[in-house]
Amino acid sequence: MTHPIIFDTDPGVDDAQAIAIALRHPEIELLGMTTTYGNVDVETATHNALLLAELAGREIPVAQGAAGPMVKDRHPPPAHIHGANGLGDIALPPVTGRAEGVSAAQFIVDTVMARPGEVTLVAVGPVGNLAAALQLDPDIIDKVKHVVIMGGSIREGGNVSPVAEANMFNDPDAAARVLTAGWPLTLVGLDVTHRCVLTDAHMSRIEAGQGELGKVLAGSFAFYRDFYREALGIDGCCPHDSCALAWLLRPELFTTARGHLTVATDGDAEGQTIFAPAGRGFIEARWSRTPLVEVCLGVDGAAVSDWIADTLA
Repeated sequence: MTHPIIFDTDPGVDDAQAIAIALRHPEIELLGMTTTYGNVDVETATHNALLLAELAGREIPVAQGAAGPMVKDRHPPPAHIHGANGLGDIALPPVTGRAEGVSAAQFIVDTVMARPGEVTLVAVGPVGNLAAALQLDPDIIDKVKHVVIMGGSIREGGNVSPVAEANMFNDPDAAARVLTAGWPLTLVGLDVTHRCVLTDAHMSRIEAGQGELGKVLAGSFAFYRDFYREALGIDGCCPHDSCALAWLLRPELFTTARGHLTVATDGDAEGQTIFAPAGRGFIEARWSRTPLVEVCLGVDGAAVSDWIADTLA
């Protein structure tokens, strides 16, 4: 079975690892990448997406998208985590390709409507491009096959606030729209991504198996690993964005639950994803007002990490 996907991304070290999987895995048909701000500004995200595809010897359409949140002011990119260039501040070769002449949102709409019922959207950054696509053509809700979002946190707590995960916090208004749109959706959040760790041993195998792209993956990994070592005491890095593709291709490695999601858009809980399990009653019905979705709550982290290395080695 092949999964035609659009990969919405803000590369980003862990994005680069996931892009390598999308470029490499035989069960993925990568229809294009759409870029957004987040880990870097959107121009850098577009540059990095083009570069990673070129290093893999692939010609993949890249459409540039959101440069900032729908409503809020943009937060500065986390250069201390991903480097100022998004790839660990390593030296990068020049890029020859150029972005598509249409916006990311238009690219999403056009691609989904051309192949109704076939295309999965995999979004691993702030989800403004998906929100914009919904505004351009709400009919895509019924035309996508599935939407996989790397973001949010159900039980784990946050990584940029006590309760909020970075992608949700960076554009909570877009997240509130996208996560409650009514399309088939799975949330792959910190509850599972924090259980997965890519180690030096994994990366050595990946570097050896990926040629010129492997050098970039390994060089950027070293910068990212140093952050995780200092911040969380992890000897390696959490491959957040690759976990979204792992769920798509190896769902048996995950434990999920059905329920209702909302996203706080203001106040101290800004960016928090609030999950009400299906069928559970609360004192008021408001927490169950949104469409049913699927959230990941558990994972075989070692198996996912090994799967990433096996795919790229």
